[in-house]
Amino acid sequence: MVGGSFLYRALSKRNILLVVAHPDDESMFFSPTINYLISRGHNLYILCFSIGNADGMGNTRKHEFYQACAVLKVPLQQVKVLDHPDLQDGFGKVWDHELLAKIIEEEVSSHGIDMIITFDNYGVSGHCNHRDVHYGVCQLLHNVSERSVEAWELISTCILRKYSGPVDIWLSMLLPLRYTDGMTHCLLNEHPWKSFHAMAEHSSQWVWFRRLFVSFSSYTYVNTLRKIEEVKQS
Repeated sequence: MVGGSFLYRALSKRNILLVVAHPDDESMFFSPTINYLISRGHNLYILCFSIGNADGMGNTRKHEFYQACAVLKVPLQQVKVLDHPDLQDGFGKVWDHELLAKIIEEEVSSHGIDMIITFDNYGVSGHCNHRDVHYGVCQLLHNVSERSVEAWELISTCILRKYSGPVDIWLSMLLPLRYTDGMTHCLLNEHPWKSFHAMAEHSSQWVWFRRLFVSFSSYTYVNTLRKIEEVKQS
């Protein structure tokens, strides 16, 4: 990790909630973060807001999601995937930010969460569901009067960096060095092979262009996280 030990509070383990939109988001975009957290013994919970049923394979994708989380060594009792009628997968499906915030708040309260990790306001690919999840977290931060939980967002990169594979590790490492306020941190994937194996568990999605994506995507090798300080309203 570059940028200090931001995941330690008085050297204690953290209760962390990763919030994603679809099954396979965790493997395609957040596997460096997941591998880092699990290897250091943090209590990681994953909340997925849909079963990814835009292709009519919701139940299949839910099962694949659990299999991928098992590969990533996330305890299955700490993994939750929803099938809410108002939170259905797909472009053009607008998700209510207050509803998202309410569900996230329930998870935070149930598990004593003190850190949330999610997409930024572009959501890596620009998918509207990814962006809504970001704004749901921001809505939660806006609603909570006392900030007992901190939130971090995965920085979206330009297309050249996005498909630069491990080369982007060097560019990502430079970013936290430019900012010494501890608001930006770079997490390297210490076990990139796990990312491939986890994504392969999403067999219904494991088509040729996703194989290429996982091979050449910088998000397989490195995640750069930025603290959400200023609550952004949509």
